[in-house]
Amino acid sequence: MTSQTDSPADSSATTREALRVSQLTFRWDQTQPPISYPEITLKTGEHLFLKGPSGSGKSTLLSLLGGLIIPHTGTVTLLGTDLSGLTSGQRDRFRADHMGVIFQQFNLVPYLTTLENVTLPCRLSRKRRKRALPIPEQEAESLLTALDIPQSHWHRRVTGLSVGQQQRVAAARALTGGPELILADEPTSALDSDNRDRFIELLLGLAAEKHASVVFVSHDQSLAERFDRQLALEVSR
Repeated sequence: MTSQTDSPADSSATTREALRVSQLTFRWDQTQPPISYPEITLKTGEHLFLKGPSGSGKSTLLSLLGGLIIPHTGTVTLLGTDLSGLTSGQRDRFRADHMGVIFQQFNLVPYLTTLENVTLPCRLSRKRRKRALPIPEQEAESLLTALDIPQSHWHRRVTGLSVGQQQRVAAARALTGGPELILADEPTSALDSDNRDRFIELLLGLAAEKHASVVFVSHDQSLAERFDRQLALEVSR
């Protein structure tokens, strides 16, 4: 697999690293060649736009960064922590405390209301709960308002929302509690252009406010110019 990255705007060596990927490979099937990834370094507050055709390993890379799967070889270091040195339970705790993840399939809890889904990270993590200002419920309401989810929907189960609304609820959930790293897998795929632009402005605005970093997977090349860095993955031959 080959790749391309552009140069970061800020190359200060004193800036804390949000993530570092080194000699990373992953194999889903022993009959297939492993996916190989380039070296990646992202400083705190930098945002990475990840692109590439289907099968190039974009979603797999996000799963590796989130500690949902472990690499075949190499290391993933997030916020100074080598994920390979953590147990499965410790990786779950690290993700709950430090990461907001927008899954491609949303992964909302169907029996919870919209508001309960958005505040869920603050129930799972004391650190996220403390960072949700002024309190988790009010931060959630602000996020839902900014993402144009009507108040009449806040106490409705998420199964009663449209696909686009569910995607925005998933985004609000990932943003609540000020995570230091946000992983977003095609987070605007079900949104119209107005809601897409509103979401991108909110995501990058909140990230700047919280000095958080964003890794953003998308096929929408028109969004790339809003990000500090770009990485193109290719299918292994």
